[in-house]
Formats: sequence, C-alpha cells, structure tokens
Amino acid sequence: MSARPLLNRRLAGLGTTIFAEMSALATSTGSINLGQGFPDTDGPAGIARAAADAVLTGRGNQYPPGPGVPELRQAVAEHQRRFYGLDWDPDTEVLVTAGATEAIAAAMLALLEPGDEVIAFEPFYDSYAACIAMAGATRVPLTLRAPSFRPDLDELRSLITPRTRLLLVNTPHNPTGLVLHAEELAGIARLAVEHDLLVVTDEVYEHLAFSGGHHPIAALPGMRERTVSISSAGKTFSFTGWKVGWVTAAPALVSAVRTAKQYLTYVSAGPFQYAVAEALRLPDSYFDTLRADLRRKRDLLADGLAAAGFGVFTPEGTYFITTDITPLGEKDGLEFCRSLPARCGVVAIPNVVFYDDAEAGRPLVRFTFCKQDAVLEEAVARLQRL
Repeated sequence: MSARPLLNRRLAGLGTTIFAEMSALATSTGSINLGQGFPDTDGPAGIARAAADAVLTGRGNQYPPGPGVPELRQAVAEHQRRFYGLDWDPDTEVLVTAGATEAIAAAMLALLEPGDEVIAFEPFYDSYAACIAMAGATRVPLTLRAPSFRPDLDELRSLITPRTRLLLVNTPHNPTGLVLHAEELAGIARLAVEHDLLVVTDEVYEHLAFSGGHHPIAALPGMRERTVSISSAGKTFSFTGWKVGWVTAAPALVSAVRTAKQYLTYVSAGPFQYAVAEALRLPDSYFDTLRADLRRKRDLLADGLAAAGFGVFTPEGTYFITTDITPLGEKDGLEFCRSLPARCGVVAIPNVVFYDDAEAGRPLVRFTFCKQDAVLEEAVARLQRL
C-alpha cells in the first residue's frame, strides 16, 4: 500500500471524539455518565406523540423537501419573531438541517476556502475544529480564560488579519457556560462590520441562559446580511437523537449553506420535523420551566462539586459546569478523567480536548447536569470519595 496516510491530512490528530471514548468508558465500568451532554429523560410526551403520529400517518416517511418541511420552516420563523423580534422569510431565509452539527459543517464548507482564517472562542466544541479543517481554512483561537471566561475584545481585534473571513461565535458557550452580554455582542458586531467579516453563531443553548437572557447578534445593526444563525431542537426539547436543526440568515447566505448541505445529508428526520414544529409553538411556561429546572440542577451539582473539593466556575448558561481540579492536588484533566471511573464511578470530560492552548485547558474538567436529581445526588456522593 502507499505510504501516504489514509486519513486526509486536514483531519490528522482529530481521531475518535472524546465523547465516544468517555461514553464507552462509562458503559464498560457502569459509571454515572456526566460527560456527554444528553438528558436521561425524554422531552414532552405530546411532542413525542406528534412524531409517532407523523410516522403513522405518512408525513415525512419519504424524502421531505430539501430546505425542510414548510411547517417547520414557518415555526422557526415564528419562534425568531416571538422571542427576538427577528423577521425571517420561511421560504428563503430558513433552512432545516440534520442538527446544528450539520448546519455548522455546511456553513464552514460553503463559506470558507483554503487560506481563510476563522476566529473562534477557545475552548471550542470539537466539531468546529474538524469542520474548519475540512474546509481547508485555519482556526485562530481567542482564548477564554478562567475564572470569568469573558472574551477580550481588544485581543479579538488584534487577531483579525486580511485573511480573516469569518467569526465563529457560540453563546451560550459550551463548555464554559459563558453567555455573551449585550455590550460584548455589540463590540463583536462592530468589528465584523468594520472588517467586513461573516459571522456564524451557534445558539443551540438559547433557551438555557440562566440570567440576562439570550441576545442574537443577528439583531444588531449591520449584522442581518452577514450572520448565519444556527440552533436546534435537541437541547431545548430533550430529544437529542432526533437531530433537527436549522439556519436562519439572509437569502444569499441560506442559498450558499444549502448548496453545501444538500451534498451532506440532503434531507433527514422527516417525521420529527413535524413534531419539532409543534414543539416550537409550546407556551412560554414550557421554556421558563425548563430553564428554572436546569438552573436548580446546576446549583445542585455545583454545590456538590465544591463540597468534593473542586474549583467550580458556575455557568451562566448551557448544562455544563467547568471545574478546576488543582484544588484536589491534580494537574492533568485528561489523566484525571480516564482514572475517575475506577476511582469513584463517575465520567466527566477533560476540557483540554477543546483547546489548542493545552496549558490553558489542562486542569479543567467539564460535568453535565442535565440528569435526574437522584443521578446527580449519587454522582456527588461518589465524587466526595475523592
């Protein structure tokens, strides 16, 4: 065989995701999995029934329309108007995708060319690095540093070069729990306009901002025509396996992203699209209850982690808590997470895998709190054995 590596060099070093490794470790050891971010209870029963009804009545069992079923595109447009006052045309400015992950991939493949640079918050969700690499572009990290993890906008300005094509923004931010404040978003928007940059924003945790609320950057002056906004149903409705996401953007941007997306999955999740359309129209009380419940779970786990000796950075959003293991006398998060199941029967994620700057992420470990109270309480009891 050829001596040339089988794997595309752009993907060298990416390999199997840490989520697959740690979830397999949880299964093999019988540990509590506080690593991968999926709820251990399903979402609203009425929405599950809507999906089952769609299957049984033949809605979506065959290929749905490429841009997504009209009912879901209309519901997405209504959702954006209802919560943020943003008006999007469901026919030309909304695109349904196979979860937010495909939306990010399609956006990177559509909008980037080899030699382009993408500035992204570090730590970044692992698919960002892979998608940027597959597009042949270069990622440029803006490191968010403990304890506040707030972005330094002067540093952001200094990172912009003539090769910068795109800013990749994630708020609420996984894994730190940062929620960008209005003045930070305004500063990022001014830089994007000044340097004529595109912005792709991952907003999948939009309904899990625990204080101050979520503010889409697309609503700011000069941003509508240059922003691709991405969200999905998985985190908001606790059906992560359905993989229903969407893009909202100006027609030219949607057209570009759709061109790439059609050669990825083309279409997906037909019956689930009808159910998600109903979910997006749930009353405000659903979203308020979800947020309040997860805020309570956050506090339950944060208090337990602090009592177990971790340094805890309480998140403003998402359903992840970042911790510092140095108060426990530990230094290496990857080594710590690989040994944790044997030590006390709990699985977590080492943040270092989300960093280019390994030293910045080495002592940090992420836990998820989107689990039943009894599971969180048992995990806390186990972690206190440390």
